[in-house]
Amino acid sequence: MTAAVAAIAAAAALTACSPSTPPASRASAPPAGRPPAGGQLAASAPAVAARAQRLTWHRCPEVTIGAPSPGRLQCASLQVPLNYADPGGRKITLALSEVPATSPPAQRQGVLLVNPGGPGASGLSMAATVAAGLAPSVARQYDIVGFDTRGVGASRPALSCEPGFFARPRPPYRPANAAAEQVLVDRAKQYAAACEQRYGWLLPYMTTEDLARDMDSIRAALGQGQISYYGVSYGTYLGQVYATLFPHRVRRMVLDSVVDPNGVWYGDNIAQDYAFQSRIKAFFAWIARYNVVYHLGGTEAAINSSFSSVMARLAAHPISGPSGPLIGPDELNDTFLVAGYSNDWWPYLAAALSSYARTGSGAELIPLYQQIGRQGENEFAVYTAVECSDVSWPRSWAYWNSDTRKVYARAPFETWGNAWFNAACAFWPVTGPARPLHIDGAGLPPILMLQGTLDAATPYAGALVARKLLRSARLVVVQGGGNHGQSLAYPPNRCVNGYLNRYLENGSLPGQPGLVNASCPALPAPTPAGP
Repeated sequence: MTAAVAAIAAAAALTACSPSTPPASRASAPPAGRPPAGGQLAASAPAVAARAQRLTWHRCPEVTIGAPSPGRLQCASLQVPLNYADPGGRKITLALSEVPATSPPAQRQGVLLVNPGGPGASGLSMAATVAAGLAPSVARQYDIVGFDTRGVGASRPALSCEPGFFARPRPPYRPANAAAEQVLVDRAKQYAAACEQRYGWLLPYMTTEDLARDMDSIRAALGQGQISYYGVSYGTYLGQVYATLFPHRVRRMVLDSVVDPNGVWYGDNIAQDYAFQSRIKAFFAWIARYNVVYHLGGTEAAINSSFSSVMARLAAHPISGPSGPLIGPDELNDTFLVAGYSNDWWPYLAAALSSYARTGSGAELIPLYQQIGRQGENEFAVYTAVECSDVSWPRSWAYWNSDTRKVYARAPFETWGNAWFNAACAFWPVTGPARPLHIDGAGLPPILMLQGTLDAATPYAGALVARKLLRSARLVVVQGGGNHGQSLAYPPNRCVNGYLNRYLENGSLPGQPGLVNASCPALPAPTPAGP
């Protein structure tokens, strides 16, 4: 999964938009020398490192959060150990944001830490969007805290391996021959080498476990014995890891669109390929139903043919921007991948595809690509560093090639793009453990899980795996829901938001027995945008 689209999906779950405008872009696996993985490092180490620090809150600079600082949002920074096995050694800095509670002190419920996913998505603006999305009576009871994880955005250092990596159209994701495939393999090798050259000292300490220990440093610096947590997409895996390492520090936890912890990360990406194929077919079928609007064909197969024709056209003649070629077939694929994350984008993507197919003009495609298709290199670098380091990936490219071709035969839309997005992990300078951290739900308070049955980025079967491991969890399922991020979305699913608000307010959870403890209906599909 691309980190950019994962962040967009999480943001889509958190930002409102008017029906006449597209949704706003928002804020939903290591090398030699790394310290022992799993629970072998004392869980109390972060508290020792951070407890003496006092956070100094101030108004957030616009450059920090990418927008004017809304309302009561304030920012701070926190130094944490680079290596938690050496808490007195080198430090790095995390950027934090907060919307303070406004309820009378006796009614406050402490800190709600929030994370939008990625890995690599900036979480600074998420404190404000969660505060605005929750019921006001609930939001005012919490100090809602967002943060940029290590290496991200306003945290320091901000990881950047090859700043121009996404500057121009890439070689086609689906290689035409062995030579074309080798070009892409070399590109992945070069990116891994660039990361090692520039940030070899940081890469061994970019795992999800490191990020979870940073969360506990934040808890300690805030003076809290326990924290509550709301995570979307990859943020649900970060939450699972934190809960495993620090079960006694969890007060309440919400996991929305849940990562399969047993598939981290090679298997999870293959599962995504199949799930995205189903979602893109649903999108194409939706376009076909409105052929009178979009004029691209009256069947899903016809839309697929129209899309393939546009891909071929862009391969021959990429759309140019002010500084040269801008959108080729890969960039189109990246942009339309968002259709698998959120139905809200369907009318705008369909209109842009129709306009280009009929007129050859990229006037509608360019702003969509810039908003939802263009990858940020910092986010990509962090995504790669975390996922490549969390667990050992196959190191034989022949193995990747064989798997990718098998999956492509059944799920062509996303398979090659997903393979190349993660390909640096085959050559990463850090070698992670053979298996991911075993997620253990022992000693945890009740947890709320939210999941759509048709989610492509975090497929439903994986959420059930997590539900079985987190035995205190209760799962609310959106039947027929394909959006990634079920809560706090626009338009709102009031059934889902009701479960979320009641849980955060008083800890109440659905009581239906079994793995699925409550169901909510999916929102209806969108209608076409106007001319």
